[in-house]
Amino acid sequence: MTQTVLLVGTQKGLFRLEDTPDRTGWELAGPLIAGYEVLHAWLDPRDPQRGLAAVDHPVWGAHIYRTDDAGHRWEPLAGVPLHRPGLWPKRMKAVWHLAPGPAEAPGTVYAGTDPAGLFRSDDYGQSWTPVASLNEHPTRDTWEPARGGFSLHSILIDPQSPQRLYVSISAGGVFRSDDGGRSWRPCNEGVRAENLPGRCAVTGHNVHRTVLCPRRPERLYRQCYNGVYRSDDRGGHWTEISSGLPSDFGYALATPPQDPDTVYVIPIESNHLRTCCDGRLRVYRSRDGGRHWAPLTRGLPQRHAYVTVLREAMAQDGADPAGLYFGTSSGHLFASRDGGEHWETVAEFLPRVLSVQAARCY
Repeated sequence: MTQTVLLVGTQKGLFRLEDTPDRTGWELAGPLIAGYEVLHAWLDPRDPQRGLAAVDHPVWGAHIYRTDDAGHRWEPLAGVPLHRPGLWPKRMKAVWHLAPGPAEAPGTVYAGTDPAGLFRSDDYGQSWTPVASLNEHPTRDTWEPARGGFSLHSILIDPQSPQRLYVSISAGGVFRSDDGGRSWRPCNEGVRAENLPGRCAVTGHNVHRTVLCPRRPERLYRQCYNGVYRSDDRGGHWTEISSGLPSDFGYALATPPQDPDTVYVIPIESNHLRTCCDGRLRVYRSRDGGRHWAPLTRGLPQRHAYVTVLREAMAQDGADPAGLYFGTSSGHLFASRDGGEHWETVAEFLPRVLSVQAARCY
């Protein structure tokens, strides 16, 4: 029997939800890793019994935790990614994002950090090696901290070409490697950079999230500080698809693996207010690659909903129709089993939600 498992990272620990056998409800457990900020956590699609969590604590600092029983129990690992001395003023502030490696390398995982850096482990997080070709890229002096930190996130691997990797840096832009991380090129052509003196800068862009479509991996979507964009040539060029949305600002972004033309976003009022537009919690869906958008609201609050949904706080489960999930700054968790047509509240008054990840476990 297949079950959907949700890992919900919050400011006070990790919560685990699984759907009941009859799929009429959810069972909640937690907090796990109690007292830590859980910035990102997932179960590995290569083996859903395994998974990793990136956590932070104001006293004990950044750590990575591992599970071998589908998220019921977690243990800290000894190793954490560290920049070489002198590269940045601080070698490590937080592990921001974790990602599994290619299917043929079950021990490989990647980490993105603040200060911005990419690290690789080939022993499932026991030890880490910096990817110097990116961390010391010639464009590094154009990267800078964004308001939410100076982080590398959205680590993506092309399922059809595992040597092709993408990363996003806030603020630095999207970068692509076609040789397994030995070299990198910026991929930001066509993207506005209102935060920079040159609106068409090669690097320095504040990327909030990037996703890849497994069925059509040459297509990517990105949500930026200024606009939502689509690429149909592996990030070589980007077309803005913000028209029809109530705001071009936001964090959350998702696309179901079976339908590259479908994409979901949750617009945020502005970079100043940073709450739902007009106090209405709306998920916007496009079924034609961003040419047209429609709000999905059934089951979501449409008055005085002044919340934020962060970059890692929206996920899909790979089912058909798509199961969609997101958590808010108010600690509410919403789920849809029908591609966003209807929503239900599955948890309330959790700590501030920082990340949501969905897995199908057997």
